[in-house]
Amino acid sequence: PLPKGEGTELIETNRQHRRAFVVHKGKLVPVPEGFTLMSPAKVWPILKSPLLSPFGKLRLAWEYFTPKKKDDADESLESFVTRRFGRDAFDRLIQPLIGGIYTADPSLLSMQATLPQFVEMERRSGSLIRGVRGQGSGVSSQKAVGSKQESGARYGMFLAPRDGMQRLVDAVAGKLPPGVVRLNARVERLMRAVDGSKWQVVIASEEPREFDGVILASPAPVTGKLLEDIDEELSRLVGSIPQAGCNVAILGYRREQIAHPLDGFGFVVPTIEKRRIIAGSFASIKFPGRAPEGKVLLRVFIGGALQPELLSLSDAETSNIVLEELCDLLGISGEPEFCDIAHWHGAMPQYHVGHLDKVQQIEERTAKFPGLAIAGNSYRGVGVPFCIHVGEAAAERIMGGLSTALRGRAEGVKP
Repeated sequence: PLPKGEGTELIETNRQHRRAFVVHKGKLVPVPEGFTLMSPAKVWPILKSPLLSPFGKLRLAWEYFTPKKKDDADESLESFVTRRFGRDAFDRLIQPLIGGIYTADPSLLSMQATLPQFVEMERRSGSLIRGVRGQGSGVSSQKAVGSKQESGARYGMFLAPRDGMQRLVDAVAGKLPPGVVRLNARVERLMRAVDGSKWQVVIASEEPREFDGVILASPAPVTGKLLEDIDEELSRLVGSIPQAGCNVAILGYRREQIAHPLDGFGFVVPTIEKRRIIAGSFASIKFPGRAPEGKVLLRVFIGGALQPELLSLSDAETSNIVLEELCDLLGISGEPEFCDIAHWHGAMPQYHVGHLDKVQQIEERTAKFPGLAIAGNSYRGVGVPFCIHVGEAAAERIMGGLSTALRGRAEGVKP
């Protein structure tokens, strides 16, 4: 593991300006202090904020008295939030904060699959406000919402490799034994060996190679296709997990070109604002060392599940949209020193209502095939920590099965 600390691989977010903004009537307004995702650790900052109407503030405060849900059925983010906090809080505050994470349609996004801690908080405490205050929730408010001085996200928990996320990939690849592991090899087909004890992997333009175990950590649509010769129903289930995507504009400016004080880590855009971007990150403010002195690195996200049509635009059209939006929101003058567009189409799995039931079916069918495991961000969490956990579980499944098979062979028993 990469150690945390000064002079090591992992770095924390800058301690200054650990907050986010929400676009409100064309202006960047700070997320109320102590409000992370949908946990109001403090009420007074919300009452002072212009983000909500007077009625919206009253409705949010009424969450304390709103009865909890009577059944355990999964529901969408939109249903959960409007039921507990009201429409104004959903439209102006919670939808953009969570939509910026999942690039999802909130009317379809599963609460149990994406934000189970809040479902549990309601179940145990009857109220999220009551739960955050630690009144019998059994859930640590510090764990649930992070620092009360932060807003928008739990920035105090964010870490990143000093040289960027590619460093993590390179470190893993560097640990693999040379001459044994194949990198950048396109897998076209997966089959069972004739006797059923091994797996045959077909790599582009090569003869099939046999392996004792296989972990499929590719995106769900790819994994679903690779499973077609193994189990049609398993292939269908995996392949049916929806995917969304976005384009990311990476821009560099001189600091004096930007009128906004950049006293936060970025901003999110409510759908109700009817803009053509999802969110913006002040990347060189958020993490140190991301831009030279006097320069600023920005990232802007376009598309997502609610605006998929924007993904088909050319890079030039996308750049024009981004420049117009940033000029309006941040008061930018002049052209950027560079503007690159990264395409992440079909890269974000959509955890729709009922997702966990589907994942359980996938796991049950996968368990019928010794030596086969499935991993990745399509199942039990989209963040890096979740992917690591799922990957470790897949590796343990494979190694456990191989150990059993080896013991059986040593004892003369067919596995």
